[in-house]
Amino acid sequence: MPERYRSIIDVHVILERGEEILLLERQGTGYCDGMLHLPSGHLDEGEPVTEGAVREAREEIGVRIDPADLRLATVVHHRQRPDLARVGMFFTTVRWEGEPYNAEPHKCGRLLWCDPAVLPTNTIAYPAAGINAYLTGTPLTLHGW
Repeated sequence: MPERYRSIIDVHVILERGEEILLLERQGTGYCDGMLHLPSGHLDEGEPVTEGAVREAREEIGVRIDPADLRLATVVHHRQRPDLARVGMFFTTVRWEGEPYNAEPHKCGRLLWCDPAVLPTNTIAYPAAGINAYLTGTPLTLHGW
């Protein structure tokens, strides 16, 4: 019998401010440095997806979000490479406490508010797929399969 399939669960936070969303420029991580991504990360063992999203936003951009203020926008099943897939849960919110700032300067070069309908060309394809699905109301996207 084949081994049971397991996947990494990612959480992504789309902070909505007017007509813009917040992106972070990756640096010093070894993964897509110089490219843009949403505040995000993977779940810790035993952590609910909403708590993971809240934690990642606090760690990366220093804001506090009430889990009740998160809305699931879309799910992206992303194939990163032939032997690795991830399930990305993309949450949106218009409510948070604090002004976003670069809380991890060793991993982030800068923060950028931008129009989600016109993403910068250096946006990583995986979060771009989630942002596009959020804009179009698509509940599930397969990316890289």
